[in-house]
Amino acid sequence: MIPLGTVNEKTSEVTEENTAKTWGSGTLPVYATPAMVLLIEETAAESAEAGLQEGETTVGTLLDIKHTSASPVGMGVRCRTELVEVDRARMRFKVEVFDSKGEIGTGFHERFVVRSEKFMARAQSKLE
Repeated sequence: MIPLGTVNEKTSEVTEENTAKTWGSGTLPVYATPAMVLLIEETAAESAEAGLQEGETTVGTLLDIKHTSASPVGMGVRCRTELVEVDRARMRFKVEVFDSKGEIGTGFHERFVVRSEKFMARAQSKLE
């Protein structure tokens, strides 16, 4: 498990491909909330990887976020995650997302450490 206080950052750019209009989450050509969610999950998952054992991965289980400001096409965005709580296999990250003008999103994201093989067996069993 990674230590409390571990910080990770990941950047992206607002393009036509990740706008609300393209993703169907709205009608305007601004950074889509689902795209911001993806950036948050990627940033936290990347951070968590450093503390995993062989055969483990993490899965996202909770997002409690606010998308507070629009970012137009061409603007860069940066996500920052900080591990603020660990409870057995549960990791809670504080998340902040910024563009060059300031904060555009904030909240919390939780991930659980799971055994990949066992997790997939359980998922696949739903097809039976």
